[in-house]
Amino acid sequence: MVLYTSPFPNSFLSVLHSFSWGLIFPCYWLADRLVASFVPTTYEKRQRADDPCYFHALCIIITTPIYLALLVASLPFALIGFLLWSPLQSARRPYIYSRLEDKNHANGATLLTEWKAAGNGKSFCFGSANVCLLPDSLARFNNVFNTQARAKEIGRRIRNGASRPQIKIYIDSPTNTSISAASFSSLVSPQGGDSTNRTVNTGIKRTTSMEYKGDNSGSNNSEDSREDKGGAGEPNEGEENTCIVRINGEDNGHMSDTETDTVNGQAHASGPAEPSLEGDAELSKTPNHKQKEGDSGSLDSYSASRESLVKVRVGDGTVDQSTVNNKLLYKASIMKKTSVRKKKHTDETFDHEICAFFPANLDFLCLQEVFDKRAAEKLKEQLHHYFEYIVYDVGVYSCHSCCSFKFVNSGLLFASRYPVMDAAYHCYPNGRGTDSLASKGALFLKVQVGSTPQDQRIVGYISCTHLQAIAGDTTVRCEQLDMLQDWLSEFRKSTSSSSTANPEELVAFDVICGDLNFDNCSSEDKLEQQHSLFTHYKDPCRIGPGEDKPWAIGTLLDPEGLYDEEVCTPDNLQKVLESEEGRKGYLVYPTSKNHSSSQKGRKASLKGNGRRIDYMLYTEEGLYLEWKVEVEEFSFITQLAGLTDHLPVAMRLMVSTGEDDP
Repeated sequence: MVLYTSPFPNSFLSVLHSFSWGLIFPCYWLADRLVASFVPTTYEKRQRADDPCYFHALCIIITTPIYLALLVASLPFALIGFLLWSPLQSARRPYIYSRLEDKNHANGATLLTEWKAAGNGKSFCFGSANVCLLPDSLARFNNVFNTQARAKEIGRRIRNGASRPQIKIYIDSPTNTSISAASFSSLVSPQGGDSTNRTVNTGIKRTTSMEYKGDNSGSNNSEDSREDKGGAGEPNEGEENTCIVRINGEDNGHMSDTETDTVNGQAHASGPAEPSLEGDAELSKTPNHKQKEGDSGSLDSYSASRESLVKVRVGDGTVDQSTVNNKLLYKASIMKKTSVRKKKHTDETFDHEICAFFPANLDFLCLQEVFDKRAAEKLKEQLHHYFEYIVYDVGVYSCHSCCSFKFVNSGLLFASRYPVMDAAYHCYPNGRGTDSLASKGALFLKVQVGSTPQDQRIVGYISCTHLQAIAGDTTVRCEQLDMLQDWLSEFRKSTSSSSTANPEELVAFDVICGDLNFDNCSSEDKLEQQHSLFTHYKDPCRIGPGEDKPWAIGTLLDPEGLYDEEVCTPDNLQKVLESEEGRKGYLVYPTSKNHSSSQKGRKASLKGNGRRIDYMLYTEEGLYLEWKVEVEEFSFITQLAGLTDHLPVAMRLMVSTGEDDP
């Protein structure tokens, strides 16, 4: 199957399309700004609280006639452009495939050699998020604004979080869960220093994530780090950029005042983080991008939460010149795997947490509601600093291949560190209401993640989708889930080059990600909860229809509280969501006839821990029979606090080959 690298089959149609859109855009932009001026966000209302009451009204009175006059003047040109633009959509391809051209940062082909099928296997990390990148006037109805600046910041936060080297901390004592000052001195750069001193001890495993800071932040897996890893003696092929730290159980693991001062002194001696070279003037216009005390969501912040971030310098030792020149600076975030809620459910077979960062070494990312084209380009540019392969601008426009006219695309975007082999898109034909104006559908992808010594390809399947959003349309969503399963089955059959007798490909995983717009606790969503999809695919957060696991929380935030100081930074939002009272105040809960729609300040007993409408599903069906797939970790992520009204989710799967097990 051919991957489409341009929206049209030839340059003439591309030029004609650009010309027609150039005629339409002034009218589109003016209409967007005109509507946006009448839909203020809660942040803007608070900013205007100190201004005279007549000031905003005066601005509206002055700007509205100007916008209207220019809008009327641009209408004839927009009409001509529309008459050219609409027929062209019949020749438009359903997506654009982008591959990083910079060979210095391209490493997808190298990743394929990391999995040795004769070993224990490999882990893969998947992320999914609804980022609400609509035209600014429409985004304001979700209480977010400045779409272009948000797109840039979202992309930067994702790639900064994912490119952090990962540290595995092993605790000697089963009862010791704190970290001594001595352990921090063991944190060394995976690209230099005495990497051979990494130690692995049997015990309780803790995961520490570090945020990378350097000129080459786009290169997530350099050759140096791979060579260093090869000499470290840690035989885990599934973890790149990983440091192993041993924590002794002496003195009960507590940090004395002297030790604390020592660590703090080392942190201050390392100097402040260097600011990003990227221009952020436009980002300062919105509250979403102001770095406050304790905001660790972006690497551009000069301060970090005292409780979760520790600055560590690169260990002295023999390092290559590039490492010295980069003057690497890390922020180490000690992520508490054993929270109070987790201790109550020790029977769980995998780790789960609310995390302020995207997982280190994120392999695949599925995004929804990337509707704005300009925002999609800005987001793609940022993500390409980490992901080599991106599929974006997915969907159809006009009346092409769908029943109703489509004004915007599907909003789906897929990013991968591994090569994409095949891709296919299908549009749901049964959209209703405002959802019918968008070409919502499903994007199916086949990626190559490795190869066997016998040159058999190891592949995986990933599906990204966004279902009908209007409440009460349960029948529509069930029909879309039916189509999703049928299309996925067809895609796997059409892209498979294997036979049972002579398999050329070994399937490692099959994952579905997306915003399904129903939760597992609302009584109105019973039909979706009992859909046959959940008999074939497993939901790590679900016990059964109508019942989630106790640690699972909702992914839909209350829009009215997005800019409250308690939740406007990743660290603050993480702390709030770790408490039941905090969740009641800032998450949208399952609908009930006995409660009003207002969530703010609610203290009553509510079912579940919020509406979890963003899903990550996996299956064990149709995979290579001798391999086993297990969830290693599941995370609810707060790194996009203030940028979207959804919580991103991440899942790490371990694909075990069943050979050479200890």
